[in-house]
Amino acid sequence: MLNNALFTVDYSEMVIVKDIDFYSLCEHHLLPFFGKCHVAYIPSNKVIGLSKVPRLVDVFARRLQVQERLTSQIADTIREKITPLGVAVVMEATHLCMSMRGVEKQNSFAVTSAMHGAFRNNARTRMEFLELIKLRSAVPGVRDSAPATYACMAED
Repeated sequence: MLNNALFTVDYSEMVIVKDIDFYSLCEHHLLPFFGKCHVAYIPSNKVIGLSKVPRLVDVFARRLQVQERLTSQIADTIREKITPLGVAVVMEATHLCMSMRGVEKQNSFAVTSAMHGAFRNNARTRMEFLELIKLRSAVPGVRDSAPATYACMAED
């Protein structure tokens, strides 16, 4: 899936690919769900080619899925392939099964996350990631947020 897009590097800061559009089909209702995926990892000695991260999301999203499993599969694959110091995945999705049938809630969405390693064990690292995925460019109509407070991995 990642082919030969693994590179040995001397880099141990957070790598984030955010706002990855995805489209999937709910295995329970056979109706679409879609949204944005945000992926981060802290390399120990290998990085993934940046274009492979959205490809990884697409590979798992193209299957009949539930959002919770999709989130875990992405995080687990990165963890297995490059053994990073930590990996985090957050997915935000609109589910047509909630909009079209049942509760018929038009503006609801589901958020799932998978946090491993430094993202699970270090609150400052986790908060830095969550703040960074909130940041948006100055594009009109896109929600703005205040600048994030950056934090390092080590506890003070």
